[in-house]
Amino acid sequence: MPPHCDTMDGPVVKAAKMALETGNINLILPWAPKEAEDDIKNAFEKTLNVRKLGKEAAELADYWFFETVVRLHRAGERAPYTGLKPAGLDWGPVVPKAEKAIEEGDAKEVIDLLLHTVEEELQKRFRNAIAKKNYDDNDVDAAREYIQAMLGFVLYSHHLYAYVKDVGEHDAEGAQGHKD
Repeated sequence: MPPHCDTMDGPVVKAAKMALETGNINLILPWAPKEAEDDIKNAFEKTLNVRKLGKEAAELADYWFFETVVRLHRAGERAPYTGLKPAGLDWGPVVPKAEKAIEEGDAKEVIDLLLHTVEEELQKRFRNAIAKKNYDDNDVDAAREYIQAMLGFVLYSHHLYAYVKDVGEHDAEGAQGHKD
């Protein structure tokens, strides 16, 4: 799944549209690191100037501005920019619930969904390991299946814990996140 912020209906492009509509660059600047501000300001001014040349020029300039700010946003995440994605992609259940939680000021639905999903995945891996645990010591293939299932549970648990406690920043690649 592509990063949410890379889409034409994602929050970065929405902020860029609002900045262009209102002429207020401050609506887009927070979406990229401070060191990208000059690039965004230059792109913003060029876009506003080109928009005056007609509808087709405005559409092209706007799209270029969206690409620029999304690229700079992704660079701030230390994540690759692979182009703008179309609007209307399916983000699954978490992104809409998380956005709704922020809008409404209540995280209960997203917390419940995540807790249920984590519990479900841990139980599935645990049951798989337990089902393979009592193998014949002389059945090397069965032993390997158990080891893989056991490590699947243990490592999934470890990586989940490490992600929740240590990384958890907004980035698709597991990097350090924003340096704001």
